Amino acid sequence: MNKYIKEAINLSKRFLKNRKYGPFGACVVKNGKIIGRGSNSVVKNNDPTAHAEIVAIRNACKKIKSYDLSECELYTSCYPCPMCMSAIIWANIKMVYYGNTKKDAANIGFKDDFIYEYIEKLASGKSNSKVLKLKSLNRTEAIRVFKTFAKQKNKIIY
Repeated sequence: MNKYIKEAINLSKRFLKNRKYGPFGACVVKNGKIIGRGSNSVVKNNDPTAHAEIVAIRNACKKIKSYDLSECELYTSCYPCPMCMSAIIWANIKMVYYGNTKKDAANIGFKDDFIYEYIEKLASGKSNSKVLKLKSLNRTEAIRVFKTFAKQKNKIIY
């Protein structure tokens, strides 16, 4: 078994010892070394964004003092949910290895299907208002900040 996926699975086992964690684990690897680890800490931290992948990404970014993890790989005990997938993309990680499938997660009660369906409907213009409503407010004022940003030299775009 790959030692990094084994580490992600071992991190997911924290749930079995302490139910304040969810049954998910992840690690970020750079140049053959683990630079970030995470277990699902949603309940422990009262933080709905504290999924294993995001915790591992946060730890890795802190360790290398950069938001750019483009030279890294992520190993996770389960296929990433849409939120984690977005974080992985924003971190510039290009390769993810996972153990369990999203169907495996659904079989134990973690059902992200409604989020995937919502995103698909949103992209097609047929959003489901039962999940989330989106409404633009004060764009005239908000766009001024973007216009000022666009004019700046040496800006960082990530």
